[in-house]
Amino acid sequence: MEAAATPVRGSYARELAGFHLMQSRACAITVIVLVLLGFVLDFAVYPEQMARFAVVRLVTSVGVLAGLGVLYTAFGKRHVHAVTFVWLTFPQVMIAWMIHVTQGEASLFYAGIILTIFAVGTLFPVGYMYTLGFGVLTIFAYWVACVTRPEGVIDHAQFLFHTTIILFSVAASTVYTFYNERGRRQLFELKEELAQKNEELERTNRSLAEIKGQMLQQEKMAALGTLSAGLLHEVNNPVNFCMMAIDVALEDPVAQNSPMLRECLDDAKQGMQRVQYIVSDLKTFAYRKEDVEGGAFLLERAVDAAVRLVGHETKGIAIRREIGGETLVRGDEAAIVGVLINLLSNAALALRKGPTPSPEIVIGARDDGGRLRISVCDNGPGIAPENLRRVFDPFFTTREVGQGLGLGLSICYSVIERHGGHLTAESKPGEWTRFTFDLPRAGEEH
Repeated sequence: MEAAATPVRGSYARELAGFHLMQSRACAITVIVLVLLGFVLDFAVYPEQMARFAVVRLVTSVGVLAGLGVLYTAFGKRHVHAVTFVWLTFPQVMIAWMIHVTQGEASLFYAGIILTIFAVGTLFPVGYMYTLGFGVLTIFAYWVACVTRPEGVIDHAQFLFHTTIILFSVAASTVYTFYNERGRRQLFELKEELAQKNEELERTNRSLAEIKGQMLQQEKMAALGTLSAGLLHEVNNPVNFCMMAIDVALEDPVAQNSPMLRECLDDAKQGMQRVQYIVSDLKTFAYRKEDVEGGAFLLERAVDAAVRLVGHETKGIAIRREIGGETLVRGDEAAIVGVLINLLSNAALALRKGPTPSPEIVIGARDDGGRLRISVCDNGPGIAPENLRRVFDPFFTTREVGQGLGLGLSICYSVIERHGGHLTAESKPGEWTRFTFDLPRAGEEH
């Protein structure tokens, strides 16, 4: 809690400094206006002193204006409290001098002192200790103004009464400032807590969205597995019977002597073989396991094998490896080679479809908390955002009819899922595409 509270205090101090700077500037402008409007009071109460008072009011206003100018400098922004305290003494000294040269404790200008004290507590509430200190200074100035007159204090009762009123003003402003500052701090802490809760809520929503996506994908895989298991029994046996019948027909003398009939039987056999391949792919979904069996193997060895097997598809494409450190992982090496072959083939196809001036595929691997995170990235045309969300959907493909069933990435997803990992896709259209998955380290539980 203490570690979390420190940034809050720091941000509160920054916000409070900005608030005090704004308030000080506003207070300076207010004081200048009130000091100049005092000409009306001089005319009403002490018309014989108007000339002298006018000069003093102008000088005081210029002094406060100078203080306002300092507040717009770097020095003033750093020392806003000290600068403000200095220029706030100008009107107090002015009023104290006016009390001194008029009627002392009987002067009506003591009301101006009270007004300034309340202005400090309300217009510029910088802290109760600041307000208290300013109040003590004001009382001292009033005492000096009355006591140092040639005739001294004449009406001690009135002097005591006015001093008491000033003390009450100081106390009231100090209390107001204390609770004002306390309320502002509580409001700021509530605002900070609300902001933190909103951030946590956003993170939770993002996590839930990711989990929802993963669960949806798993449901799709499970549904496809159920469908595949039923299809295997319904399709596999008839296909085997057809293959046997075609093989027998090809051995018949009639077929041997008829090129056209033999060609037709060969086409039929290729079609049946294609069905067998599809059935073989569907077995990946039909017989999914929660845990994968397999021993330890080096990822580099699987990468080398996959790169060799797709060599005819990646001619003219630079393949770069960014694999460092220990890459011993656990799992089904053949299945992982198949995943890499599929990802490399898709990348090569995208690069040729581009076309890309300098086609390149980067295969990377890095440690990620007890698992090895592998990525296959190409600098091809990328994947459109509307297609990126569907790349792992079974039978989804952007290829032309007859060029693929759209099962490759779905099978890869299922394989990685059986290894306790996740296969994800990222892309920036026109620049790159990256597929990433993770595998358990040898000796690590997943």
